[in-house]
Amino acid sequence: MAFSSLPKDIAWQILARVPKRLYPILACFSKNLRSLVRSPEIHRIRSLLRKDSLYISFMHTDKTNGVRTPHWFTLRRAESTNPSHENQFISVNLVFPDHEEIMPPSVVSYGPDLFFISGSLIPSSALWIFDSRTSQFRQGQSMNADHFVKSVGLVGSKIYVVGGYVNGESHQAESFDLKTQTWETAPRPNPERLFHATADVSLDRKVCALLSLGAIVVCYDPSRDGTCTSFVLPKDKWWETGVCVIDNVLYVYYARFGLMWYDTELKVWRVVNGLDDMKKVRSVAMAEYYGKLAFLWREYGVVGGVRKEIWCRMIALDRSEEGINGIAESGQLMGSVPRGYKLQHCLSVLE
Repeated sequence: MAFSSLPKDIAWQILARVPKRLYPILACFSKNLRSLVRSPEIHRIRSLLRKDSLYISFMHTDKTNGVRTPHWFTLRRAESTNPSHENQFISVNLVFPDHEEIMPPSVVSYGPDLFFISGSLIPSSALWIFDSRTSQFRQGQSMNADHFVKSVGLVGSKIYVVGGYVNGESHQAESFDLKTQTWETAPRPNPERLFHATADVSLDRKVCALLSLGAIVVCYDPSRDGTCTSFVLPKDKWWETGVCVIDNVLYVYYARFGLMWYDTELKVWRVVNGLDDMKKVRSVAMAEYYGKLAFLWREYGVVGGVRKEIWCRMIALDRSEEGINGIAESGQLMGSVPRGYKLQHCLSVLE
């Protein structure tokens, strides 16, 4: 029997058990498969199977000696069937093994793995890989040269490291092939641009660096000999973790405008409709979670102000000719963290 002739409920059960990183490839085979892997039903089944999770890090800076320590948590489906406790926020013992890295490294997720690419302020060529299934680190092949102050993004099955400085020379690029687990030289950015990004995303098969300074987005296209293009950001306050891409659409949360998305056809920023009831918050984090946008934020709520509460709302996004509409679920209190913790990373980890 051909897969296309299977009843939808059976096809969904099968596809829900396929690694989600393969869905874009399956979507290229036929309209039927594209419809199946993009259906909300497949996310519902994956949710029941507890396939996906978010990895969220907070940075704490010791005021006495300036030492910065990351603290990691996961947000994942609970085994409880109580709807009010659908998700759980759990501390994770994730200790980065490179003690010489004084600033947080760039982190990219692919499947169940987190790739930690060193070289934030001190030049480094180190790559560490964290397996979320075993909670173990392993060292990957080092980059071909030391990098620092760079942008990092996933395009297809390769992780690109773009820009930064290498041995005194700027604007280099190389890629890590996830299949062969090796590094190779990538096209040089053209024109040469600084990639000292506040946040990095992958959009339209490009590595895009969002720069607070100058309020622009610079996108590097490895398929076009490193061609770089750019577009502007709204001039408003945003957070490095308040940025994500879902279904190849870039979303940014702004303090004044709320949740916005970039219309690549019209080349304009537009507000997500239907979220008027969401109060304006600060210090946010966003990532895809079972086909929805997980929206997390901190706020005071614990007696004495020593700790801050972590809240989460799931937002379903629906695109039409008029724009993108959002339907926000009720907020859920996930837990609390010490007041000095600052959001650093928010990543989707998919099995």
